Amino acid sequence: MMFAIGIALFALAILISVALHECGHMWVARGTGMKVRRYFVGFGPTLWSTRRGEIEYGIKAVPLGGFCDIAGMTPVEDLEPDETERAMYKQATWKRVATLFAGPGMNFVICLVLIYGIALVWGLPNLHPPTKAIVGETACVAPEVAPGKVGDCTGPGPAALAGIRAGDVVVKVGDTPVSTFEDMAAAVRKLHGTVPVVVERGGATITTYVDVTPTQRYISKGQAGKPEPATVGAMGVGAIKTPPTHYNVLSAIPATVAFAGDLTVEVGKALVTIPTKVGALVHAIGGGQRDPQTPMSVVGASIIGGDTVDHGLWVAFWFFLAQLNLILGAINLVPLLPFDGGHIAIALFEKVRNLIRSARGMVAAAPVNYLKLMPATYVVLVFVVGYMLLTVTADLVNPIRLFQ
Repeated sequence: MMFAIGIALFALAILISVALHECGHMWVARGTGMKVRRYFVGFGPTLWSTRRGEIEYGIKAVPLGGFCDIAGMTPVEDLEPDETERAMYKQATWKRVATLFAGPGMNFVICLVLIYGIALVWGLPNLHPPTKAIVGETACVAPEVAPGKVGDCTGPGPAALAGIRAGDVVVKVGDTPVSTFEDMAAAVRKLHGTVPVVVERGGATITTYVDVTPTQRYISKGQAGKPEPATVGAMGVGAIKTPPTHYNVLSAIPATVAFAGDLTVEVGKALVTIPTKVGALVHAIGGGQRDPQTPMSVVGASIIGGDTVDHGLWVAFWFFLAQLNLILGAINLVPLLPFDGGHIAIALFEKVRNLIRSARGMVAAAPVNYLKLMPATYVVLVFVVGYMLLTVTADLVNPIRLFQ
């Protein structure tokens, strides 16, 4: 029951985020003198609408997005006589850019507000954990019986038996120097039998001998590779766990900005890999293991939201929503039509072009002909719609789940 409620709540949260995105466009357009004709939430047949002043507000049947109809967004639109001077394409460049950026900007504001709330209530995680190979805990070596699911084991484990303690810094495994926990784990996976391990403890360097135990782990090969069981070496150590940092009302402000900046970098890295994930999505649709690093649609995001609510992880619910708003804002700023970023790029191009013409004593050129850009726009649309259908299909037949 809570899973279904979580799905509904997260879907509603996404819809509110999209509605506020369109509100951003509408508010700035009105504030800069443009004419806004319609503001609707959803697509398809109209369920309800009302007119207030010159704007028609309404709700449509399909709750997947929304739109804000601004008169004269492109020069090819038909305009009423009273709309001619208020057409968007005739406005100053800063007004056009501000109006177009206001939508993604609203998503960024939502992201910041949510992160600020998380900082106050739960604290923020450290996106830059210690880079050294610090032992957080020692434990027995348990096999991975399914991707992400570890079986049972007993006893202290090889590392503990060799005298390795929590807090030790591993600097060498066998003949391989290591500088991070990931380096250490990769080195251990390739070994078996008794292996010398060098650790630093309290300023002293200690060499001990660990009986590396063969065990099962699921390993992915390549970006789109399905995790396959493999026998690898393990010595029973876990990475150090850094607890969230808590803040007060004032200290949470710079912490929110810093955290959002770090998160933006990570999201940017993930967005760059989107085209490379097509194979992994097709693989998942065909029944293969779903890579948790593959993109998801609003369907998949809502399922994740359902998982968080079902397990009482409200901090994950709000954090995931914050991250989703950051992604929505970033994608909309891609400088290609039909994204907001594409329209911004055209407005800036026209401004720079006319400045150059003015410097040469020439009159301003006509607005960019959007009709000539339609073929490129259709290519982008086909890619976007196709990718959306691919992610929706993957989320329906093989969704990413936080808990199995």
